[in-house]
Amino acid sequence: MPIRWPTAATAALTQPASGWNAMSRRARIGLSAVSLFILTLIVLLVIFDWNWLRGPVGAAASVRLGRTVEIVGDLKVHPWSLSPSAEAYDVRIAQPAWVKSDADMARIGKLAVQLEIPPLFAGRTVLPMLEVIRPRLELVRLADGRANWTFGGKGGDRGLKLPAIRRFVITDGRINLNDLMRRTRFSGTVYTDETADGADRGEFALRGEGRLNGARFIASVTGDPLLNVSPNRPWPFRADVRAGATRIQANARIVKPFDLGRFEGSVTLTGADLNDLYGLTGLTLPNTPPYSASGQIARRGTLYRLERATGRIGDSDLSGDLSVETRGERPFLTADLRSRRLDFDDLGSLFGGPPATRRGETASPEQAAMAGRLRRAARLFPDATLQVERIRAMDAKVTYRAETVNAPGLPLSKVALTLDLKDGMLTGDPVALTFSRGSISGLVRLDARGEQPRTDVDLRLTGARLEDWIKFGAAGGQPAIEGQIVARARLTGHGNSVRKAAASADGTLTIVSPRGEIRQAFAELLGVNVFKGLYLLLSEDPRQTAIRCAVADFQVKDGIARSNRIVIDTGVVLVTGSGVINLKTERLNLLFEGESKKPRLLRLYIPIRVDGPLVKPGATLQTGNAVAQGGVAVALASLLSPLAAILPFVEAGLAEDANCAALVARGRAKGAPVRGGTTPANKDADR
Repeated sequence: MPIRWPTAATAALTQPASGWNAMSRRARIGLSAVSLFILTLIVLLVIFDWNWLRGPVGAAASVRLGRTVEIVGDLKVHPWSLSPSAEAYDVRIAQPAWVKSDADMARIGKLAVQLEIPPLFAGRTVLPMLEVIRPRLELVRLADGRANWTFGGKGGDRGLKLPAIRRFVITDGRINLNDLMRRTRFSGTVYTDETADGADRGEFALRGEGRLNGARFIASVTGDPLLNVSPNRPWPFRADVRAGATRIQANARIVKPFDLGRFEGSVTLTGADLNDLYGLTGLTLPNTPPYSASGQIARRGTLYRLERATGRIGDSDLSGDLSVETRGERPFLTADLRSRRLDFDDLGSLFGGPPATRRGETASPEQAAMAGRLRRAARLFPDATLQVERIRAMDAKVTYRAETVNAPGLPLSKVALTLDLKDGMLTGDPVALTFSRGSISGLVRLDARGEQPRTDVDLRLTGARLEDWIKFGAAGGQPAIEGQIVARARLTGHGNSVRKAAASADGTLTIVSPRGEIRQAFAELLGVNVFKGLYLLLSEDPRQTAIRCAVADFQVKDGIARSNRIVIDTGVVLVTGSGVINLKTERLNLLFEGESKKPRLLRLYIPIRVDGPLVKPGATLQTGNAVAQGGVAVALASLLSPLAAILPFVEAGLAEDANCAALVARGRAKGAPVRGGTTPANKDADR
């Protein structure tokens, strides 16, 4: 009986052959070639020497960094993982062409990196490990601002952007820095340290220490362990930097690890002098007494902000907001600062001098030593050198207000300053000092653009009262002297210190009291009517006599102020004076001579000389020059000539409103040659 196969089986046997046997010859050859290629690639990857790629990798890095990069040692790659890694030994980065040095910019004994593949598909970069062994960095910045650690074009430092790193190791790192722009040198070490336990406690630490401009430098940045760091979660950290007497402490967080261009938190600063922060921050800050301040700090790319800052500088409180924009050729500082109570002697540090060093005053050891030197030399002007390169390195717009002022011996109540710094030109306009009565206002300009700094001062004293400034000799509650006083100083000096600028000053100095009263005893003594003056003084006679006009006018040339005219016209005495104030030697020598307006039966005419250091002059009677009484009218006629020009220079309209104007008119009636017409001083008063 014949075998009968199932219909389906019979159909299968009768179909054409399929699979490998059914492939065309071309298809079989192609598939074999692909298989052979894959097998060969696997074999090559297993036996491949990655050192063959050192040249191409170095060339690619050289193009990106703009300087030669070499991998002198081995290059090892471990690709068979979802977290592939690579190690490069003896990596060298050369200096840019403009650095004249045989040393490489960087040499790294070992550079190892590991990358997680899965996060890449979500647009995130995570490095499980970054290891830097024995790095040696030779960092240089020239005076023109070129820095060998800056790669690419200008536009401001926006902050280094690193991916999230879960294990960061720096071992045996050494750094040498020569910053010619900031005149800063640093040599020290850097390394990392990390501890953790099963409870997710512990910390990561980046530490460094060395010498910064000869002073000890210690820095540390500590934070949570990096093991669980995420690019989507802020990483909190604490920073502590100490350089000599300066200390900066921060408690902050990196908003997106590790974009160092975005962080925020709180910061505290303490130190002996704000000016010392230049080497750490690049900011041109004034000289100050010891300080402490804290506030909220934030960085957004090239913009730094310090908000709600509070603290003390010397014995003065300070608060306000400031920001620094680093985009551009120079940093630009904007600040709005204020003090509830300003200790006036703290301002001395702004001009390179020391603050007060009495018991209870705040001063650094260096400032106390400076005060001692000035005191022993009987000097007023400090000779601290102005750091002109720092003024040229930054632009600024700063406003400052002091609501109250502690100024023993001065009737000062408020201070207001607006400062502009641009292209090496520092302008204070306006500078305003408000007294209990009256004020000083005007312009101060420091031009540091040239080789020799130039200082211009134009200040006016208006609305002030003599009794607020002269306190001695009161009788029965009545001031010894009272009345209006106005003044103006216009000076220009050259030099890189206050002392040099004063010693080279040119300009004018004028003081006027247009009306007032003086205790008659002192008026008689000014005329050296010894018997009458002493009698009134010892009897505490409170009688007053009028001050009709008092003018002291000096022409300043090469640091020496020579009197044009000094005249004090009272109801009983006309006093004239002459002499010099030497700003180079900081000494004065003035001679005052008096003429009584009334006949006296017994009167001795003895000039009074005031001389000695500016900080402590003395007065003596010139008994060897006793002469007979002269004529008041003749003296008036010879002295009134310059008043018409002097008074408008001090304050517009003063000549018309003051008793000095009547004195000028009386001088004309007596034939005094008073100049008429518009004078240069008149023109200037209208400016």
